[in-house]
Amino acid sequence: MSDLSGKTTIVVGASRGLGRGIATAFAEAGAPVVAVARTATALADLAGGADGIRTEVADAGDASVAGSLLDRHDPEIVILVAGASPLMRPLQHHTWESFSANWETDVRISFHWLREILLKPLRPGSRVIVVSSGAALAGSPLSGGYAGAKATQRFITGYAQDEAARAGLDIGFSAVLPRITPLTELGKSAARAYAARDGISEEKYLEQMGEPLTPAAAGAALVDLALTDAAALAPAYLLTGAGLKKLP
Repeated sequence: MSDLSGKTTIVVGASRGLGRGIATAFAEAGAPVVAVARTATALADLAGGADGIRTEVADAGDASVAGSLLDRHDPEIVILVAGASPLMRPLQHHTWESFSANWETDVRISFHWLREILLKPLRPGSRVIVVSSGAALAGSPLSGGYAGAKATQRFITGYAQDEAARAGLDIGFSAVLPRITPLTELGKSAARAYAARDGISEEKYLEQMGEPLTPAAAGAALVDLALTDAAALAPAYLLTGAGLKKLP
């Protein structure tokens, strides 16, 4: 029996990219996984490729969805990966709508889910992982408000941890900031745009990025994080192809 056997895990944004790798890794580690996304066909394909995955077709940004799914499945682990793919263009070529897309999606999802997790609350010993982005540290000048939205996800994860501690709730909250990887659609789009901006080939740009983070490696790293002793948890981690690194 795996250490995650019996620990129901909700993965929000499980249908593609890092979210798909994370959902698969937790299922392989023995956790009953509830995969949440808006695309039924992608979820069906995910569930067909791994045992122990149930699916929920839902818009995670809907204010009613988080509370409903938390009540229905009563998870011990919640992982938020869902977000919008930013439009890659310089600042002056954005509209407010394109610039603010990640605030209206990524931050909204995190707010609704963290709020409902605290209100429910999850049972003692539960873990919550919010997948932000390395752009929260380095910026991202071609993706509008993306970097700021990702930084805000990190902030509000810390706020949730503070509120849990004030209320005497034994729930661990951590933000994970993955470095851009060309092995996701979002990463491919970003690498293409930044290579063009720098006047170099996409291949050269990817070489400069070093070892890419794979969805499978991301999943394995988050399984390890979910198994980490509560006293050793950090508020935030950088995630690269080399693994997790605690952030101050």
